[in-house]
Amino acid sequence: MRDVRYKPFFLLATLLVGLAVTDSVGSEVLDKQTAKDDPRPIVIKSKTLEVNDKTKVVTFEGDVRAEISVKGDDFVIECKKMLVYYKNPPSQQQKAEAETKVATGDVRFNRGQGGVATAEKAVYYQEDEKIVLTGRPVVKQGKDSVEGDKITIFLEENRHIVESLGDKKVRAIIFPKSEKR
Repeated sequence: MRDVRYKPFFLLATLLVGLAVTDSVGSEVLDKQTAKDDPRPIVIKSKTLEVNDKTKVVTFEGDVRAEISVKGDDFVIECKKMLVYYKNPPSQQQKAEAETKVATGDVRFNRGQGGVATAEKAVYYQEDEKIVLTGRPVVKQGKDSVEGDKITIFLEENRHIVESLGDKKVRAIIFPKSEKR
């Protein structure tokens, strides 16, 4: 059976882990303190950005597009709305520590080296290092694809669970690779 590797593809979701939540409101956030080996900034664009220190939520809304480069691999996430829940408000000395990130509405992950995941909702749980895709989730790599009602990706374990509800079944389409002679 072919070894399918999705872990690097879903590192895109971790783009929000390093997100620096600022006190200013704008349509673009730059974080120049991403991974040490990745000097390129995280760029998140949206029609609106709201920071609510009382509820500890940052809301990006309207044609949200987040771009990141992780170890030379480029990722883009697009959705209608993105919420970032954080533990404490940012200060001059430290970034806000994000706990959970939620992307909703026509969520689409694109990997520069190939691969696409789509869903109506994607939730990244930082503490558990997992992403849960719901709302007709589909993951495609080349011609291969997998779909179900819920796809859970455990980033640290490089493990994925695809589930369907009721009498439905999960569906995987895998094209055999031809051997070069």
